[in-house]
Amino acid sequence: MSSVVLCIGAVIVICIIHWVYRWRNPKCNGKLPPGSMGWPLLGETLQFFAPNTSSDIPPFIKERMKRYGPVFRTSLVGRPVIVSADPEINHFIFQQEGQLFQSWYPETFTEIFGQQNVGSLHGFMYKYLKNLVLNLFGPESLKEKLLPEVEQMANRKLALWATQENVELKEATASMIFDLTAKKLISYTYDPAKSSENLRENFVAFIRGLISFPLNIPGTAYNKCLEGRSKAMKMLKDMLEKRRKMPEKQHGGDFFDYVLQELKKEGTILTEAIALDLMFVLLFASFETTSLAITFAIKLLTAHPQVLKELTEEHEAILRSRDNPNSKLTWKEYKSMTFTNKVISETVRLANIVPGIFRKSLRDIQIKGYTIPTGWAVMVCPPAVHLNPSKYEDPLAFNPWRWKGVELNGASKHFMAFGGGMRFCVGTDFTKVQMAVFLHCLVTNYRWEAVGGGDIVRTPGLSFPNGYHIKISEKTSGTQESTRKMEES
Repeated sequence: MSSVVLCIGAVIVICIIHWVYRWRNPKCNGKLPPGSMGWPLLGETLQFFAPNTSSDIPPFIKERMKRYGPVFRTSLVGRPVIVSADPEINHFIFQQEGQLFQSWYPETFTEIFGQQNVGSLHGFMYKYLKNLVLNLFGPESLKEKLLPEVEQMANRKLALWATQENVELKEATASMIFDLTAKKLISYTYDPAKSSENLRENFVAFIRGLISFPLNIPGTAYNKCLEGRSKAMKMLKDMLEKRRKMPEKQHGGDFFDYVLQELKKEGTILTEAIALDLMFVLLFASFETTSLAITFAIKLLTAHPQVLKELTEEHEAILRSRDNPNSKLTWKEYKSMTFTNKVISETVRLANIVPGIFRKSLRDIQIKGYTIPTGWAVMVCPPAVHLNPSKYEDPLAFNPWRWKGVELNGASKHFMAFGGGMRFCVGTDFTKVQMAVFLHCLVTNYRWEAVGGGDIVRTPGLSFPNGYHIKISEKTSGTQESTRKMEES
């Protein structure tokens, strides 16, 4: 009997050893990039999600780049992944969208953003949805409608914040942007009397667990993330149903109106599920990433007075050039903000809000002596590109002047803060307008000082765990302000 037990035990041990060996040495019709697959199933997921406070290339990536080079293999959330910090390979991946690669995100992200989210759709459907979004957030809409609305919102909020003892900037700007975007998308305005209908609260719960270890157990950040999504989606679905039952009426031409028109068309390819997932992603992307970028920009400007000085001079020059000093920002003035654009580019280069961009190989691909097997995930790593010392001198320094003479109308091999290829972020122009207009309203009318918080943590996405608290005060005008500047100089 004991010999039978020993034999069974030996077989089990051999099977486990074989399984572990196969896991760590995956099959490939060629040569895989070097690297480690970590533990079976778990891979190196824990190391990838480990919090760090560095502004440099994430330790997970940096350590493996030193060991294996700019291209290496690993395993995250149960999937084999090729990580690329090589600008040439990254560019190739983006250019081959739909041919050799397609957009892909881990199953956990798909569960969070929805099976029909825009990041998981391909080909004609993706282009169709992209055009839907551009109708609302494209250049024409920005120029004619959104620019004045963004300025009005920024001025109103800044005037309010200046009356407060201090303001937590990340939360405050997120609320500001969400209010504007939700109004444009779904004509939603938060009513404090209906506390159960606070749509943004559900998004906040969603965000806290978005980039966390995907353990769906009650009490975990990931579980709360899924709960937040579920509640937000229910609210969006209820809103859409209410809008359907309303008689034909104007809502300022919001996105719900446009979606309902599309759903009514004969032979439409749009479904309610796709429309709701798209709405969810747009609401999330529009306020979370932009509020992080604005907060990070103000933190950097606070620490770099020379940059703030030149930025302020550019915006004060805009005011002085006007016939009517009280007139509103024009599109021509916005396009003249050359130094502001450099500040924005430098901010998003350093912020690295998106730590990884995922694709999936559609067939075996040979590149630079390595093979990317069919079906493997590929993670393009923007921080490794943006903080590359061979491209950016003193890469951790906040130096907007490094962008002098550089035209950035899209992505490049060395700059991919907004993605790349045919999936270059459709909200890029809207984000830049919001950042530029907010900075204009802030530096021309107010001054501020940091009073607390400001620490950053990456898990691996950027966050401000203790917020960033600033005290905002209105600038004095005329002679007083000139005297103050002379005294300071």
